[in-house]
Amino acid sequence: MPISRLIYKKKDFMTVEILTPEALLFKGEVTGVTVPGAKAPFQLLDHHAPIISILTSGEIKLYEGKKELKTIAITGGTIEFNNNKAVILVE
Repeated sequence: MPISRLIYKKKDFMTVEILTPEALLFKGEVTGVTVPGAKAPFQLLDHHAPIISILTSGEIKLYEGKKELKTIAITGGTIEFNNNKAVILVE
């Protein structure tokens, strides 16, 4: 009997925090995040190499497998990814 849904293990997830100067917009575990980079959108998956980048106006998309969990519109910001944790500061 085929499995219709992928099963993710704890190690397949990464922690993401999305913050504004006023509030915490999101904090949780996801399998991927797509952000609007300065040159083009890019995606980070669990255990990505460390990176710091500027973000432009666009959308942050959070995923669990192929399922999009949440979309957040931003006007700019920064992202730091290190030790399987993304901290995204947005306007």
